[in-house]
Amino acid sequence: MEPLTAPERRAFSVAIYPLFWPLRGAADGPRALIIRHKRLGVWLPPGGELNPGETPLEAARRELFEETGLSGTFPQLSPIDGTPPGLIGYEEHVAGSKGRHLNFVFVATVDTDAVQPNGEFTEWRWVRSMDGLHAPPNVGQLLEVALRLGR
Repeated sequence: MEPLTAPERRAFSVAIYPLFWPLRGAADGPRALIIRHKRLGVWLPPGGELNPGETPLEAARRELFEETGLSGTFPQLSPIDGTPPGLIGYEEHVAGSKGRHLNFVFVATVDTDAVQPNGEFTEWRWVRSMDGLHAPPNVGQLLEVALRLGR
């Protein structure tokens, strides 16, 4: 008889690419906020785990505000009924002892670039690419999607 093993922990999470236009209507378009996560030491969009009973969109709004002090508008991007506003993708990744994160990825527009960090990060940037920044490959890929859809 094989020994029983505990199932891998799974957690639903969200990531949000906040977009800000330094000059409204500028040809070069918006910039997206990324943060350098203190514990992980890599550049990521703001985000975190869903609370019990919370929808991914509710979590995205909450995490965006809790981590950055920003409030955003989540645009309706999909013509499919029931798709949350701002949803641009889904990805899964292993998050160390936290198990597998099942991650809903959103884009939101914000009216200011005045970030108020919550302690999970001390460094942030408004970017148009991930060039020269240490991050998982999908962070740059999703950034490109967010910026393209945010135009």
